[in-house]
Amino acid sequence: MRRRLVISYLLLMVLVLFALETPLAATLASRETERVRADRLADATRFASLAGPALRGGTPGPINSELESYDELFGIGAAVVDRDRRTVVSSASWRAAPGTRTAVDVALSGQQASGPESVLPWVDGPIVVAVPINDGGEVLGAVVTTTPADRVRRTVTTWWLVLAGTGLLAVLACVLTAFGLAGWVLRPVTELDAVTHEIAEGDRGARVQHRLGPPELRRLAESFNHMADAVSDVMDRQRAFVAHASHQLRNPLTALRLRVEELGPSLGDPQGRAEHQLALEETDRLALVLDALLTLARAERTDNLRVTVDAAAIAANRVAAWTPLARRRSVTLRLDTCRRPAYARTVPTAVDQALDALIDNAVKFSGAGGEVTVQVRRADDGTTLEVRDTGPGMTASQLDQATERFWRAPEVQNVDGAGLGLTIVAVLVDASDGRLTMRPNPPRGLTAQLWFPAPTEPPPGR
Repeated sequence: MRRRLVISYLLLMVLVLFALETPLAATLASRETERVRADRLADATRFASLAGPALRGGTPGPINSELESYDELFGIGAAVVDRDRRTVVSSASWRAAPGTRTAVDVALSGQQASGPESVLPWVDGPIVVAVPINDGGEVLGAVVTTTPADRVRRTVTTWWLVLAGTGLLAVLACVLTAFGLAGWVLRPVTELDAVTHEIAEGDRGARVQHRLGPPELRRLAESFNHMADAVSDVMDRQRAFVAHASHQLRNPLTALRLRVEELGPSLGDPQGRAEHQLALEETDRLALVLDALLTLARAERTDNLRVTVDAAAIAANRVAAWTPLARRRSVTLRLDTCRRPAYARTVPTAVDQALDALIDNAVKFSGAGGEVTVQVRRADDGTTLEVRDTGPGMTASQLDQATERFWRAPEVQNVDGAGLGLTIVAVLVDASDGRLTMRPNPPRGLTAQLWFPAPTEPPPGR
């Protein structure tokens, strides 16, 4: 944006300079040419007053010596022609030039002629001046001079170079001023853009300095800071409410479950005992939802520190922890990891909780005879963990909704779960500057891939 703003200032400056300097350059060229033409006309008029005897009597008289002296002193060729355009007297360097014939014709008609109007740097040719020779109102001939225009051309070129240099200095000053002005105007916008990205990346404490730039942008910065404060406060209140509500509901829920359990022995009706078991299962499910909400609220905090962990060791630990449950459900759970440590930089417990959620889903949905593979490897300047299963998988539209809170696929609504597992994984991975991707696992199943950045420095003692 700064570049476009500077270019607009520069374009305006160039247009103003062009509008001012073009007429000035033309005026300077015309003025210098007019000065030389006026001098040549005066000289030619004096020669015309001396050329009368040469045309009337056919004798050169004093005009011949005048033309020769004039030519030797100034290097300007001159000639006297009669009414038949024949040269009567001429100096040594006299040569007819383009435009001479036209000038002679004008002079023989009784008028003075001179040209060109302006000597330009790129136009060759001398300055031609012709003056009629009159005798009692009768035109006897004409005096013609051809002045080399090199000196005039150099003078005009010098003036134009001065104008061009002045214009370049003005443009340079305009560029420097434009950069300073654009920086002053856009500094709040640049800082606003940077702070917006910082807030989007999780730094909710970032704010814009509201004392920079023009008054309008200062007010914008103040409004942005007020908005950021309000949004941050609302998010803090929301997360605090979820955490507090989840925590506070645990005690009455536990008491409720105990009371429901105590009702069991007093129920003699088989149908009543079945309903009693369903009530216990619902309380367990509600406890699971509360635990997931509390975990999600904690995971969404932005003040988590970053720690360096060995993802390979954590994966081995979590596979060992989930193996008994997988064996009980007739699911094969295996680990495929590199032999060396695979370090990752994450928020605390991110790898543990993410693997727990992914392995839990994989074992839950693979079914009896299914296979779940956990793989750890180094890739893309970080560490990648994959959990592959042979379950039913998900469609493309379902993959897009999988990380939404409380979302569950229609065909698994009756399976235990709160619909927050993948949401917690996504929050933890995002807080760790990592990536979560899910894709089908041909020929059947789902692959969930986690990527965490590698630490910038090796862990102590390594």
